[in-house]
Amino acid sequence: MNRNAAIAITAIVTALFAVFFLYPAFSVIGEAFQTPDGSFTFAFIGDVFRNPVYREGLWNALALGVTSTLATFLIAFPLALLAHRYDFVGRGILGVLILIPLVLPPFVGAIGVKHMLDVDGSLNALLIEAGLMDAARPYDWLANGRFWGIVAMNALHLYPILYMNVTAALSNLDPAMEQAAENLGCSPARRLWRITLPLAMPGIFAGSAIVFVWAFTELGVPLVFDYTRVAPVQVFDGIKDLSGNPAPYALVAVILVISSLVFAITKALFGRQTASSQPRPAGRGGEVKLRGLRSLGCAMVFGGVFFIASVPHLGVILLSLSEDWYQTVLPVALTFDHFVEALGDPLVVPSIQNSLFYASGATLINLVLGVAIAWVIVRSTIKGRALLDALVMLPLAVPGLVLAFGFLALSQEGRPLRFLIGENGNPAMLLIVAYAVRRLPYVVRAAVAGLQQSNPALEEAARSLGAGWFSTLRRISLPLIGANLAAGGILAFAFAMLEVSDSLILAQQTEHYPITKAIYMLLSSLGNGHELAAALGVWAMVFLAIAITGAAALGGKRGGLFRM
Repeated sequence: MNRNAAIAITAIVTALFAVFFLYPAFSVIGEAFQTPDGSFTFAFIGDVFRNPVYREGLWNALALGVTSTLATFLIAFPLALLAHRYDFVGRGILGVLILIPLVLPPFVGAIGVKHMLDVDGSLNALLIEAGLMDAARPYDWLANGRFWGIVAMNALHLYPILYMNVTAALSNLDPAMEQAAENLGCSPARRLWRITLPLAMPGIFAGSAIVFVWAFTELGVPLVFDYTRVAPVQVFDGIKDLSGNPAPYALVAVILVISSLVFAITKALFGRQTASSQPRPAGRGGEVKLRGLRSLGCAMVFGGVFFIASVPHLGVILLSLSEDWYQTVLPVALTFDHFVEALGDPLVVPSIQNSLFYASGATLINLVLGVAIAWVIVRSTIKGRALLDALVMLPLAVPGLVLAFGFLALSQEGRPLRFLIGENGNPAMLLIVAYAVRRLPYVVRAAVAGLQQSNPALEEAARSLGAGWFSTLRRISLPLIGANLAAGGILAFAFAMLEVSDSLILAQQTEHYPITKAIYMLLSSLGNGHELAAALGVWAMVFLAIAITGAAALGGKRGGLFRM
C-alpha cells in the first residue's frame, strides 16, 4: 500500500475519532472536574461517593456487572467445552440455536418476562393451578427479585458473546497438551483446571470484559423492571436537569473510569497471550464422537439452554398476540390486531423509517472507514497501524451510555457539536454519528479478517501491472472480502437499528424517535401500550434474526466480530 495514503488514512481516522469519540468521552470527565467558574475540583466526584443514593446506584451497577458476568460464564463455558470436545447428535444446529438471544434486545425481552412474573402473571397462575401458591396471596416476584431478574435477562442475552469467544479460544489450543496430560494420568477435572482453563483464559477474559461493561452500563432492562436505584438509570433521570446539575457528569465519569479500567486490565493481562502464546493446531484433534445416551445428554444440555433463553422471546410473542392474558398461564384469546394497530400508531411507522435512515447512514460510514482502516492495519507497514487498530476497538470498552451522555451535552445550544443537530432539533446526524462510532469495530474486525484470509499475491500482481492502490482495492481486494464486509455491515446495521442507550438519550422529540425509543414510550401508554410495544418488538426480533442469520452465513466463522 502507498505509504502516504496509509499515513493520510490514519491521520483522518484519528482526527475523526478525536472529535466524535475521544472528545465526547473525555468531555464528560472534564465537566465532572470543573466548577462553573472553570476551576478544577474533585468535589463533584466526592459528592457522588458521599451521596448514599448515588453510592447505592454504583454498587448495584457493579453487582449487576459482576453477577451477570459470572452467570454468563456458568452458561457459556460448559457449552463451549462440550462443543469443543464432543461430537454429538445435532451439534451443528444446536450450536446455532443457542445464539438465538442475540436476535432480541434484552429490554424488549424484559417486557414479556415482566408480564409473566407480574403478580397476576403466568408464573403465579401456573403455581396456583398446581396448588403450590395461595390464590389470595400471590407472590410479587418483581418487587422482591428485580435484581436477579435483571441478572437473568443479562445472562440469557449475553452468553452467546462469551460462548463465541471461548469457542474461538478453545479451537486455538494445541490438543497435544491435553493429550500429554491425559497420558501422564491427569484426571479430566484436573486437566480442565490445570491445562484447558488457563490456556483458554485470554478468550474467557476478552468476552467477560465485554459482558461486564455491557451489564454494568445496561439501561433498558432496569428501566423496564422499574429498578431505579442503579447508576445508568440515575444518569438517564439526570438528563432532565443537565444544565444545572453536575452530578450526572460526575456519575458518568465514574462509570467510564470503572469500565475503562476493567477493559484495560484485561487487555494488558491477556491481550498478548491471545495473539502470541497459544499455538495454532492444524486440526481440532481430540474430539470424541458420542453415541447413545451420552450424545443425547449433550444435546439436551444445549436444547435446555436454548429453551430457557427463548422464554423472553416467547413472552414477547405471546404478549403481542394476546387479547386477554390476566391471571392465566397462557393468553385466553389470541389476535393479530396488535400488529396491525402497531403499524397504525403514529409512533411506530415514523420510528421504523427513522431507524432505517439512521442505521443506513451509520453503516455506510462504517463500511467506508472499516475498509480503509483494515487496509492500513493488514496491508501497510507504517508503525502506527497497531495504535490505529487499538483506537478503533476502544468503543467496545466505552459504554454507550457514556458516549450518548457526552454527545447530548456537547450538542446543546452553543456547544461544539451543535452543528450535528438539524432544523427543528432534528438529531439525525447526531444519531448517525453515535451509531457509527459504536458499531465501527464490527466492520473493522470483519474487514481485517477478510484481508488476512485473502491472498496478497493477487494485489501485488495488479500493482506490478501498473494498477494504483485505489484501483487494486476496488478491482481486487473488495471483491475478495465482499462476504466479510457484508457480514460486518449487516451486524452493524442490525444492532444500530435496535440501539438502546443512544436512542433513549439523544432522541428527545416524538417525530425523531427510533424504534427502541418508540417501544419505551409505548410501554408508558395507557390501554394496550404493552401489547403494542411487544408487537413492535416482534417486528424488530424478526428483522434482527434475518440479519444475524445472513451475517453468520456470509461471515462463515463465529466469534471474530466480538473479540477484543
